[in-house]
Amino acid sequence: MKLLVGQSGGPTAVINASLFGVLDEALASSQVSGVVGSLHGIEGVLRRELIDLGQEAPETLALLPHTPSAALGSCRYKLRDDDLEAVLAVFRQYDIRCFIYIGGNDSADTAHRVGEAAHEAGYELRVMGVPKTIDNDLPLTDHCPGYGSAARFVALATMAAGRDTEAMRRTDPVKIVEVMGRHAGWLAAASMLGKRSAEDAPHLVYVPERPLAAEAILDEVARAHQALGYAVLALCENQPDPSGKVLGAEGTPVFVDAFGHAYHESPGAYLARRIQDELGLRARLDKPGSIQRMMTATVSATDRAEAELVGRQAVRCALAGQTDQMVILVRQPGEPYACTLDTALLQDIANQQKRLPASYLEPQASLPSQAFRDYALPLIGEPLPTLARLRAIPV
Repeated sequence: MKLLVGQSGGPTAVINASLFGVLDEALASSQVSGVVGSLHGIEGVLRRELIDLGQEAPETLALLPHTPSAALGSCRYKLRDDDLEAVLAVFRQYDIRCFIYIGGNDSADTAHRVGEAAHEAGYELRVMGVPKTIDNDLPLTDHCPGYGSAARFVALATMAAGRDTEAMRRTDPVKIVEVMGRHAGWLAAASMLGKRSAEDAPHLVYVPERPLAAEAILDEVARAHQALGYAVLALCENQPDPSGKVLGAEGTPVFVDAFGHAYHESPGAYLARRIQDELGLRARLDKPGSIQRMMTATVSATDRAEAELVGRQAVRCALAGQTDQMVILVRQPGEPYACTLDTALLQDIANQQKRLPASYLEPQASLPSQAFRDYALPLIGEPLPTLARLRAIPV
């Protein structure tokens, strides 16, 4: 059979490792007659922007696991009902019988709808999803490829931001680190994975699962600053107040994508202004943006290896006759850390969101709990570095 693969959604540091897993497994199989790549996800199918991946040099493919962003190009396109027949027309034209889609919640929706349309049309097509998202918010899987590397980046960035703020406390005593995550706090919580003492950043972590009014946040910042002389807080890009409104958001969102995801003004910038105006403390904002999701210099080796494995497994499942499913990771109990592979129905993942459980947050403090550390530390690869702090013995 001929196989088509595409990538969708926000690229990660390891999405190309999943692509490599798909390609290496498919090209080595006697059941696969050809491997087609769709440029820019499902949009490439609709526009017939397809490439023959079997013609790529092996040495080029071998570099994919170490290449950032999405090698095939990505998209955020929501299929219209009248697109489905056009997609099937392309599949019929090129005799595509296996569709592998690498992506997150919205991509699962796309893959599921294509699979349903093929079934209703009587067209034999096997559809498999490969999980990917730094937001770590896909249900049913223990975690998502892409998260471990982004979490490592955020942890390292927060460690560095903490020492910078500690050094510059006389002029810039407050630092805000605003990270991605949409409406789930998995990535913001990862900011504390390098914290080993009360002095270490972050001192406060705010996640959507625990909304807090700006006034309450300012009170906590004031107390942290009073205790240490500086304060570093991390928060999610869509951090809400108790009413559900993103902190500082005024009026309509600045952008809404095809799947209805709203993008607002920075809550970190809003808090920085209020901290300076009301507490009299200069607050700086670090907002790494898309760098955090695809920086291969801070990739987690564990994340990269698992990303490749789920890509390979998707091909194996499709060739074995499975369809309309996504590969998931199942954590095994005990030590050392290990995960096995399974599958879940695409319809049970599409457009759903897994949020931080209450047990992953300290009940009396704005910080993640030890249970979260135990969950996340194995995902970020090798241990984070230990930083020096001088004893500062007076002369």
